[in-house]
Amino acid sequence: MSSDVVVTDNPEASRWEAHVHGALAGVAEYRRTGEVVTFTHTEVGSEFGGQGIAGQLARASLDAARAAGHRVRPACPYYAGWIAKHPDYQDLVAT
Repeated sequence: MSSDVVVTDNPEASRWEAHVHGALAGVAEYRRTGEVVTFTHTEVGSEFGGQGIAGQLARASLDAARAAGHRVRPACPYYAGWIAKHPDYQDLVAT
């Protein structure tokens, strides 16, 4: 994982963004309905592939959901797989 990655929420665009040296490297799109955040799509630019950027997006956004007391719906296959591999985040999944 690159330590040069800055992950921030962009609520106006309904997405989390990862920047590397100021360049947009990846996004995780979401919909928020009440206390539930549905992650719908994750994409990382091809030039940034293999650097752990999608995982950093997932971890940052899920940590923020937990801190806010929200539940999540991993409609995005990447998020569903990431949560399945990280059992400490499975308690966030809305039923």
